[in-house]
Amino acid sequence: MRPVSLTEKEAAHSASVRSMFAGIARRYDLLNHVLSLNIDKLWRRAVSRRLADILSRPDAAVLDVACGTGDLALQLNSSGPAAISGLDFCRPMLDIAAEKSARSGIDLPWIEGDAMALPFPDAAFDAVTIAFGLRNLPNVPKGLKELVRTIKPGGRLVILEFSTPWIPGIKQLFGLYFTKVLPRIGGSISGSRGAYEYLPDSVAKFPDQAGLSLLLAEAGLEDITYKNLSGGIAAIHEGKKPQGLLN
Repeated sequence: MRPVSLTEKEAAHSASVRSMFAGIARRYDLLNHVLSLNIDKLWRRAVSRRLADILSRPDAAVLDVACGTGDLALQLNSSGPAAISGLDFCRPMLDIAAEKSARSGIDLPWIEGDAMALPFPDAAFDAVTIAFGLRNLPNVPKGLKELVRTIKPGGRLVILEFSTPWIPGIKQLFGLYFTKVLPRIGGSISGSRGAYEYLPDSVAKFPDQAGLSLLLAEAGLEDITYKNLSGGIAAIHEGKKPQGLLN
């Protein structure tokens, strides 16, 4: 396993994001569902459908990175017999994921770890997913290469992330909601307006659909595709690790 080094600025960013999510962990699920009108659940189901062939295999292993409170990992687990693991660097979020899975009688490994330095050997997983976590990494290109490292040749990376709406009316309405309404509601319910001001700011700085596709190619993936969701408010990007790419 190759060591991953972060600059002082990148390490500070990671520490700040971890602290922010720890502070809103207990309200995170409620706010996700309320603020998205439950559309986020449909988006996660779309991810599981993209991986239906892998999830249907009892011998397959799938890692959900930046799993948060476990919603995507649990969705993947319900979609087939593949072995699912969830990883996040924020312990309070993982505690909630463990509570949710225990209530459902589901036994999944919830691993505390950093997406920038995954505690797994090369080529350990048939697929890796990351939902609404990639834009939080301190260095996205470096983080993508670390995700790709843990995927088996021929395996896939699937990313669910906020993106750039392409329908003019939706683009303006989404921008207004995201920058004006969401911080007020999120701050009122969570007690941390800063966390919900960070959200639109991080999305605004994140690459659009074409830009993220280019980053996936630079990380060594092939057969790269993306699918817009809800007019481009979010998008699912997918890429395959070439057979000849070992790490």
